[in-house]
Amino acid sequence: MIDVGGPVEALEALERRLADEAPPLAHIASLQSEPVEGDDDVPAGFQIVDSRAEGAPAVAVSVDVATCADCLAELYDPDDRRFEYPFINCTNCGPRYTIIRSIPYDRASTTMAPFAMCNDCRREYEDPSDRRFHAEPNACPVCGPHLRLVAPDGSLLGEQGDALQVAAAMLVDGRILAIKGLGGYHLAADATNEEAVAELRRRKARDDKPFAVMVSTVDAARALCDLPAAAAAVLSSPRRPIVLAHKIESASISDKIAPSLPELGLMLPYTPLHDLLLSRVGRPLVMTSGNLSDEPIAHDDSDALARLGPMVDAVLLHDRAIEIRCDDSVVRSLPRRTSATQLVRRSRGYAPEPIHLSRPTARQVLAVGAELKNTVSVAKGDNVITSHHIGDLKHLAAYQSFLQAIDHLCRLTGVSPEVVAHDLHPEYLSTKFAADLDVAGLAVQHHHAHIASCLVEHGHEEPVLGIAFDGLGMGPDGTLWGGEFLIADLTSYRRVGHLRQVALPGGNQAIREPWRMALSWTYAAAGAGAASDVGRQTDERWPAVLRMIQREDTITTSSAGRLFDASAALLGVRNKVTYEGQAAIELEALASSVLPDKAPTYDMEQSRVEGMLVLDPARLIRTVIKERERGTAAAVIAAGFHAALGKAAAKAARELATENGIGTVALSGGVFQNARLTTIVVGELEASDLKVLVHERVPPNDGGISVGQAGIAAATPA
Repeated sequence: MIDVGGPVEALEALERRLADEAPPLAHIASLQSEPVEGDDDVPAGFQIVDSRAEGAPAVAVSVDVATCADCLAELYDPDDRRFEYPFINCTNCGPRYTIIRSIPYDRASTTMAPFAMCNDCRREYEDPSDRRFHAEPNACPVCGPHLRLVAPDGSLLGEQGDALQVAAAMLVDGRILAIKGLGGYHLAADATNEEAVAELRRRKARDDKPFAVMVSTVDAARALCDLPAAAAAVLSSPRRPIVLAHKIESASISDKIAPSLPELGLMLPYTPLHDLLLSRVGRPLVMTSGNLSDEPIAHDDSDALARLGPMVDAVLLHDRAIEIRCDDSVVRSLPRRTSATQLVRRSRGYAPEPIHLSRPTARQVLAVGAELKNTVSVAKGDNVITSHHIGDLKHLAAYQSFLQAIDHLCRLTGVSPEVVAHDLHPEYLSTKFAADLDVAGLAVQHHHAHIASCLVEHGHEEPVLGIAFDGLGMGPDGTLWGGEFLIADLTSYRRVGHLRQVALPGGNQAIREPWRMALSWTYAAAGAGAASDVGRQTDERWPAVLRMIQREDTITTSSAGRLFDASAALLGVRNKVTYEGQAAIELEALASSVLPDKAPTYDMEQSRVEGMLVLDPARLIRTVIKERERGTAAAVIAAGFHAALGKAAAKAARELATENGIGTVALSGGVFQNARLTTIVVGELEASDLKVLVHERVPPNDGGISVGQAGIAAATPA
């Protein structure tokens, strides 16, 4: 709120300028003015009064923002007092979410509290005409955080400028470093050094999952990847996510960074420390999360030394604490839309930016998400606020991070949950957490939450035909869903179609070993003889798995993700995976070498069972096997598989939408991270004059589940 007095013309001009000349990071949600009689309470001159600690927080917490152009100019100006200071920032850039301990957002409520400003910094901080006016992390070399390089045992190797120089020299020499960023530590290595990247993989226990690469400029990114305009704009934006882009043949970079994939994950420096380091190294650097595979990113200094010390040759750290860990966000271009991108992981730079609800919630909501790619959300007023990416809760450290995120988010938003929304699956740790709270619970079906997350993102209230394609989610019938057609809005859903259900032999083991799903789908499509042929070519345990498939009590699934796994295994792409979704990702990569209009035409069957539309891939599976036996190139078959599934899904959705008088289709679920499949489905639906909602600002994968849960709980009457 601003109290201001003066001539009417001046006040009207101020109101216009507040909207037209807002600071770079400002977002004007609404601007209202109200006349006040008298001027006794209007202060003389401009001032910001101290925050009041009482009452519920009403101001959104800012996201962490990359170093602005003005600060970069000062960083490299030898005459500036902050020349080469790794913690330079102003009101337009720097850390926010990751240093906030509580609201109101004052320095005393952040991890900058221990650093008392020197006279020069205090003068800037109190001057309304200065760029650093009330910049809470404001600091300089005299009074601010201090940079150190230490050996794995904690012994000092260098400080400030010397630390940078030694660290850069070590990276050029092929060493591996842990580097403290905004929301946690990275593991860094020379991205052009094959041996260094291979050694990083060995130490991190990360066999295949791709590494992200940090480059100094957009031009340096274009030397590695084909970068569409939309991707370049997001890459260089203040949010600075990792952007997935197709690698060019001439890229001078280790092949071990993204094995078997045509894309690289690129990002630009987003802290002064990154910028200074890149300028000294003069080459791209691997910047991957500071953890062992599947663990949460390290953000506490003592934890980093304990967990990362054995993996690195040195640790570049500083004494500004990170309050909340926050991984890098990941964005992918949508090829069907030259101006659009899709968030794959919503974290640093995006969280905890509010997502507007089309209707305010009548009660305060906590939504605890799913088991994998977990996030948590709260709903209050007309906003959903979602945490950073937390990860897979089956790991103790990730679960502890989950608990911290809930406490931190509720504290920052002033939410005292009146209802907790959770998944149907009783064994998810997030569900068990919700059950232990002394708060009313709301169980939300997994795929309804997926579709709801897309509706919340687009502010869409009317019912849609939702296509929810993902890995696995518990259905109310006790089977594992994953290839669903739902009539849904934010208050209800009705299952009107699904992929044919087949056995999931071994449960979670079938996720880790796609050959099991190849066996299951082959048995369903072509019988025991064909399944035996597949089994003999894949794994010696196939007879036991086939017997499991044939048992009537084996749990079944309609999962589209598992169908991708089966096809990948049948084409020799991947029999076992080392990270979630690997087989499907590599199947899409294989198909990418075939132009969409050159893909062969394969068929899928469709039937009605007690009024339910069942999309049956059996004929498609038989075709994949037959074409492979004929010697057709695997890439061509993979392209045909994508085309067949995409066109069949669109045809089914079109029929169901028409039958139910619906004009909008929403796509959600992790399978719709597949850009090729998404492009086919959207193209087919739009050609039928249907409106299509796809994710852009909320991940289609389980990272968006808590958003959907929160939206459903907010819309559900108490």
